[in-house]
Amino acid sequence: MAFATITSKGQTTIPKEVRAAANLKSGDRIHFTVLEDGTIIVRVKNRSIRDISFKPPGGKRVSIAQMTR
Repeated sequence: MAFATITSKGQTTIPKEVRAAANLKSGDRIHFTVLEDGTIIVRVKNRSIRDISFKPPGGKRVSIAQMTR
């Protein structure tokens, strides 16, 4: 468990142990989802779907950009 304080500008620092556990680095993006019951889910959004490559069975890896050509 880790704690952080929100500044008067609405900013906070993600604690070091949380950044390490999530492998967060400067410039990474995080996404907040607020559920109806007040639960907040925080997801790390380090990569775009465009950065993912797929490898068909027995084939070579193909990026999404290559698939759309």
